Amino acid sequence: MKGRKIMKILVLNCGSSSLKYQLIDMNTEDVIASGRYERIGEEEAFITHKVNGQKIEIKNAVYNHSEAIDFALKQLINPKYKVIDSLDEINAVGHRLVHGGEKIAESAIIDENVVEVLKEYTDLAPLHNPACILGIEACKEVMPNKPMVGVFDTAFHQTMPKDKYIYPIPYEYYKKYSVRKYGFHGTSHMFVSQKLAEIENKPIEDMRIVTCHLGQGSSICAIKGGKSIDTSMGLTPLGGLPMVTRSGDLDPSVVTYIMKKENLTPTQMEDILNKKSGISGMSNLEPDFRTIENKSNNNDEAKLAIENFNYVIASYVAKYAVAMNGIDYIVFTGGIGENQINIRKGVCEKLAFMGVDINAEANNIKGEEKVISSPDSKVKVYVIPTNEELMIAKETLRLIK
Repeated sequence: MKGRKIMKILVLNCGSSSLKYQLIDMNTEDVIASGRYERIGEEEAFITHKVNGQKIEIKNAVYNHSEAIDFALKQLINPKYKVIDSLDEINAVGHRLVHGGEKIAESAIIDENVVEVLKEYTDLAPLHNPACILGIEACKEVMPNKPMVGVFDTAFHQTMPKDKYIYPIPYEYYKKYSVRKYGFHGTSHMFVSQKLAEIENKPIEDMRIVTCHLGQGSSICAIKGGKSIDTSMGLTPLGGLPMVTRSGDLDPSVVTYIMKKENLTPTQMEDILNKKSGISGMSNLEPDFRTIENKSNNNDEAKLAIENFNYVIASYVAKYAVAMNGIDYIVFTGGIGENQINIRKGVCEKLAFMGVDINAEANNIKGEEKVISSPDSKVKVYVIPTNEELMIAKETLRLIK
């Protein structure tokens, strides 16, 4: 369009040994190019770059995030399939950041203060925050003076009232170490709740929504008037629902009892709770949700694990009816929420007492935006694919403007 400035935002999501990226045209909200770098720090490192419907896999050893970001950016200007002529065409970079504690309650322009907050909360996000810092430093090196915005997973939940986030332990631990519920997946919960308001063409201020982000990591959020008022994850992303390899909520004595019996260190116990528990641990099967669900028909442990997963999700939804004095909408999102038909069915059947009535034919979908409840259902149930990258890009554009 004549006279219209083209805005291109690069969105980065740095994991401990991975890098995900998307270049988004904010005029159309189309993804121009995207990709994922895996095994950063190893000889076997490789990048999968997607552009113009093509998927290009390149093996290229990189040993830190700076090298990975540099190589990924080169793919955007690679003459074979370039999508931009120069990195100068990128207007800003949006970073997915994980833990901002109580210090950061909304998206922020990245400066030294933001980096210091990431460092301060590294103990609570040891896999994520150091990788986020590396990503920020790498961008400064590769694209100096390019504006950067940080969108925190924890920020959306900073609207929770104190009675919802405080833990029933000596108050001094909250004052000394900031031990409290923080919540995660905030960018996803924010995106799908705002998307729902758009679809329903209603002011979000008048809606009571429970969003179920179900994936490798899973969390539930109670959103009233567009604000998070409670969520299932806690001090760290380990709390709440049983996940693929994470335990979720436990009687705290389970942890200390096993540690004593097995003579385990805190680090060893954390490893068990994060990487060897959850649905995979209960079923004694590999950590692939689809495999576990497929085997649940003739494997008692797999069946038990899936039943437990559905039960805990439904229990949290019912709990959030208390938090909001009722529920108007339930939204399923994330890899499992968007694609696992039987999980949605299993959860909704447990909520029939609340008037939730799922339509079997409408529910027979994967990855589509759709109402899956019957017209008679007292609570409207949706599947809405999440798009955290677009949410990050929108927040980045808002702040740099």
